[in-house]
Amino acid sequence: MTSLEATGVAPQLEARVGRALGTACRILALAGGVVLTAIALMTVVSIIGRGFSFAGLGPVPGDFELVEAGCAVAVFAFLPWCQFRRGHVTVDIFISRLPVRAQATLAMIGNIALTGAAGLIAWRLWFGMLDKFSYGETTMILGMKLGYAYAAAFPGAVFFALVCLYTVWRSLNEAIRRQETR
Repeated sequence: MTSLEATGVAPQLEARVGRALGTACRILALAGGVVLTAIALMTVVSIIGRGFSFAGLGPVPGDFELVEAGCAVAVFAFLPWCQFRRGHVTVDIFISRLPVRAQATLAMIGNIALTGAAGLIAWRLWFGMLDKFSYGETTMILGMKLGYAYAAAFPGAVFFALVCLYTVWRSLNEAIRRQETR
């Protein structure tokens, strides 16, 4: 066994970066949970308002517009945590029979592919945001600029791409060490 196989590529740095990213992912996911909870509460208030329209109440104006924007922000807040914790769907039925190193190598290939997809999503979200702002596109009821929803989701998309890069590093070290940590 070579020293690279015993250690990996900068394993101490990987561990420190992993701890910092894990904390940041957790905080971002909790913030996404707060956004999702606020959306759920607003939806309940809107439904109750519809039910009591006879008493002069009504739905929250633009409730569906707020749900759309809030869900986009929440999804991009959850993606880094999901990737960091290996929470994305995988097909283990065939892979589980392979040697551990092969499993770790396939995980690395999957992480590389997801890193490419995450980078593409962040890139297109950036240009989509610029387009929404430059054309002044707004929502129908609230007149809210759509660019703001894109801008709120963009940091989560960029962080998702960064976490994907880290998981490539982590899975490379796991493939070198012939292990995959679950």
